[in-house]
Amino acid sequence: MKTWTVAEAKAKFSEVIDRAAAGTPQVISRNGRTTAVIVSAEEWERKTKRVGNLAEFFAASPLPDSGLSVERTPERPRETDL
Repeated sequence: MKTWTVAEAKAKFSEVIDRAAAGTPQVISRNGRTTAVIVSAEEWERKTKRVGNLAEFFAASPLPDSGLSVERTPERPRETDL
């Protein structure tokens, strides 16, 4: 992984993009601190791909067999001055 300052990245933007597209994430820093990371579109899709849905997530949860008992409190919600 190569680290570029913002000025370097702006001056060599095509190279930054080419390296990221080749599979090597490119780090952009500002004032010595990492600000952004440029990755290939394929890597981004792989990292952000949603697997399953909420119902499948809860169905696969280990909690039903954990013995945990969750009950709703019988108390009414507290009143507010809004």
